[in-house]
Amino acid sequence: MKRDHRYTRLVLSLGMLCMGAIFMSSRAEAAGGGMLDAARESLTGDVYAEPSRWRELSLGTLFTEGWDEAWVSPPAGEGGAPRQGWLNAYDGVFYRLGVATFGFADNFAHNGDQYAGGLTMYLPFNRRLELQIDAPFVVSNKDAGRNYHIGYGDLQFTWRLLLSETRNFTQSFNVGLRAPTGRVKTFNGVAAVTPTYQFWYNVWQGLVLRGGVGFFVPYGWQSLNEVHARAAFTANLAAGYYFTPHDYTPFGDMVWYLSPNLTQLIDERGPKSTTLLTLTPGFRTYVGQDWYLLGGVEVPVTHPQPFDYQVLTGLMKVF
Repeated sequence: MKRDHRYTRLVLSLGMLCMGAIFMSSRAEAAGGGMLDAARESLTGDVYAEPSRWRELSLGTLFTEGWDEAWVSPPAGEGGAPRQGWLNAYDGVFYRLGVATFGFADNFAHNGDQYAGGLTMYLPFNRRLELQIDAPFVVSNKDAGRNYHIGYGDLQFTWRLLLSETRNFTQSFNVGLRAPTGRVKTFNGVAAVTPTYQFWYNVWQGLVLRGGVGFFVPYGWQSLNEVHARAAFTANLAAGYYFTPHDYTPFGDMVWYLSPNLTQLIDERGPKSTTLLTLTPGFRTYVGQDWYLLGGVEVPVTHPQPFDYQVLTGLMKVF
């Protein structure tokens, strides 16, 4: 247990050090100031008032452009699709918002149901760098003894690097640092690193494709020997269509989508043939006053199944 506490402290320390580095670094200068000013404006300024401030960023200028510029909310794609997040789908793009989520999984691990609630924050520091914080404040499910246990989940910090962005296409590279802050009895307590590549693409009119690939790499004695977490390759490819304009509240920016997620185990600690594919039909709608309602139902289509189905809901606030 002491060793796993060290992993928790390591992940939290790395997250705080990276955050501190952003605020302390102001070497790059521009008309609006350096990185410190860009971070302050990105986090607290009105990033929606002047969409004309947005401009394209290329992969070739990854290390020279965008670091000392405040993040500005990008315009919709040329087809009219806004850059917005969906439940159980990769992001690809940057936001400044918070979303409270709740999930109910039926017949979780063939042993009762699971309930989970959390808060996710997206905090841009400039046009190239953003921090995503996932705080699962409650997880409840049965253990092997068929008793329900409730506790905090595993806290995760994800540093997101915007590789390039045009009017219709955005791509990012992301590294998640998961701390084992949860309880083993709720299948948490896992230390892991999760690198992913993600993209967003407004293909035609309101049609959006988004997705990416990545890896889940657990480490530490508790993660591997008590929770029995395994390394995996992950992939997502979601498609959705926006049917209404933004001002049609409470059905503004109404999008319906389908999000398949693939998880393939890749380590030597068990059968390699274990493949999990789930499908999540979902929706998102603007209900007014910068609030959004999200929902979806995740259904496994391969065996073994970790649950029969999972109902997902979210309430989002853009700020």
